[in-house]
Amino acid sequence: MTDNLDEENATTSQVNTESSVIKIFPDDPFSNQEYLQRKLYFLLEHLKKMHGNLPEQIQMRISYDLLVGLANSLLNDTIFEIVKGLMEIQHVTEAHLMQVREKVENDHQLEVKQWESKIQDPEELEHIIALMKIKHGKNMKETDMTLVLHLDQKVKDQQSTLEKAGVPGFYVTENPKDIKIQMYLLDFILRLGRLKFESNK
Repeated sequence: MTDNLDEENATTSQVNTESSVIKIFPDDPFSNQEYLQRKLYFLLEHLKKMHGNLPEQIQMRISYDLLVGLANSLLNDTIFEIVKGLMEIQHVTEAHLMQVREKVENDHQLEVKQWESKIQDPEELEHIIALMKIKHGKNMKETDMTLVLHLDQKVKDQQSTLEKAGVPGFYVTENPKDIKIQMYLLDFILRLGRLKFESNK
């Protein structure tokens, strides 16, 4: 009798455990093949529309296979978050670099004003200001080169991050044509990220 009760309790416990599992893990839409197929179709259709609005020479460099691969990678919503995060970092970086450039310009203007307040002789002042322009021009050129190198490194960091995340079309390159294509792909991803996929449709 005791054995029967123990066996019955074990069976009941197993049923309850299974019920809990069912409640905790309802039909997961992300593991549902039909859901994934509909989402893939949704992404691919929008990608094809975006692709069709590009200049013809750009369309030729973005193949249908690349669009399919991109759509497949975007089934993982994490990619949208990665791209959003990268864009936020880029905007912060660009704003900071702009501030750096503005500070250099302001320092140049301040230096000129200081000389203007010190020198009374017009000819001497004109000569000094001419020298300042040469000096400041060289300094600004060096600053701009440093800022460009910093931005180039940020682009490489983005390329590397997206390549490691498995996003097709992204790899580390300095080729301007390749970078331009990657910018279009980034735009695609950002625009798709603003669209809402209705899983019940």
